[in-house]
Amino acid sequence: MFSFFKKKPAPADAAPPPVGAPAAAPALAAPPVAVLPVIVPPEPERRSWVDKLRGGLRKTGSSIAQVFTGTQIDEALYEELESALLMADAGVKATEFLLGDLRRRVKESKAGDPAQVKVLLAAAVADLLRPLEKPLRVGEHAPTVMMVVGVNGAGKTTSIGKLTRHLADSGRKVLLAAADTFRAAAREQLAVWAERADVPAQQAGSVEIVSQADGDPAAVSFDAVVAGKARGCDVVIADTAGRLPTQLHLMEELKKIKRVIAKAQGGAPHEVLLVIDGNTGQNALAQVKSFDDALGLTGLIVTKLDGTAKGGMLAAIARERPIPVYFIGVGEKLEDLQTFSAREFAQALLD
Repeated sequence: MFSFFKKKPAPADAAPPPVGAPAAAPALAAPPVAVLPVIVPPEPERRSWVDKLRGGLRKTGSSIAQVFTGTQIDEALYEELESALLMADAGVKATEFLLGDLRRRVKESKAGDPAQVKVLLAAAVADLLRPLEKPLRVGEHAPTVMMVVGVNGAGKTTSIGKLTRHLADSGRKVLLAAADTFRAAAREQLAVWAERADVPAQQAGSVEIVSQADGDPAAVSFDAVVAGKARGCDVVIADTAGRLPTQLHLMEELKKIKRVIAKAQGGAPHEVLLVIDGNTGQNALAQVKSFDDALGLTGLIVTKLDGTAKGGMLAAIARERPIPVYFIGVGEKLEDLQTFSAREFAQALLD
């Protein structure tokens, strides 16, 4: 298993103090900052994963690729492409933007056949998605506190488990808060992932879990942050209950959890991550808007992109609410959750 993390290089040695000057007290070592991704998987492993992504997006890409099977670049091609993008749930705003950008690229490059236009579209999609391609930073705070939210069935707890394993593999000490106290067996599911994520004793990384039987979600989150600070944890991750953004009373519970975490650590959670199901299309954009308005999202994890016909929804998010996509998932295995690359996604979509 590869690691996503890499410590920043040590700063250059400072100049010696002047002769006769009092010796300076030894400086405390700053905690290492891990930026995700820095270390990428070996090329064959990454290629294998990109192949999975390509296969997962085939339903989306095939409908778009059919537009370029003709021999002419005319208005009919652009009209067919508009329909294909809308069917892929790219949304009206992103579709209009991509068509305008594509027309400009075709004119500037003097493209002569539809195959060239397809290549230009891939470049346009990659440029549109590039603002979403930002790394998750771990290590600037002790601990880094993450709050993970999402609707039921999006893959929230599973994604937490995969992320936890990557963190533990990189030597990070992780504490999980089982703040999903509404769902039966939620604590047990998280505990199973914690057990899977634990690593051998000779490595620095380890995983702990804080929970309360029938406890208040905000109280569990508070206890987890306090325990994480006391135990010297690198990361605290709060797994919250899944809920629809239309469930206003439950959304208020999430706001309460965020406020309680802020009280426990003296500031808002460093990361508020929304897990969204890639099969939900335009509904995913609605979720992003609602959760962002309520909580102030810092990043997204997009799951279940294997076999979706609605992969264009990332274009809609990029155009209307460009929140970083830290990870995308194309399967159930640990290695199927990988960092997001705009270029790889665009190529997989239109290959």
